[in-house]
Amino acid sequence: MRGLGDLGKIAKIQSEINRIQEELQSRRIEASSGGGMVTAVMNGHGELVELRIDPQVVNPQEVEMLQDLILAAVGEAKNRAQRLVQEEMSKIIPAGLAGKIPGLLG
Repeated sequence: MRGLGDLGKIAKIQSEINRIQEELQSRRIEASSGGGMVTAVMNGHGELVELRIDPQVVNPQEVEMLQDLILAAVGEAKNRAQRLVQEEMSKIIPAGLAGKIPGLLG
């Protein structure tokens, strides 16, 4: 009957994963670049939900700089969102198991 106990554990873990995924949808992760001139905001799923640009950096002669600032802010926000997911999932997934569950952290 050990197998049934394992199924219960798996069901509990799946329930916790679902709960965390719902919570991550409403979490907001911010990252900025250029001293706060560009700020990217993502939800816990790594989806860009807001992009704030200080009007001072909107200069037609410096579009390339603005693009770099946007990429830097979005990239850092994405990294922070991924770390948040890993931290939250590590609270419920036994060590070494997370990498064996397809699609769990990606």
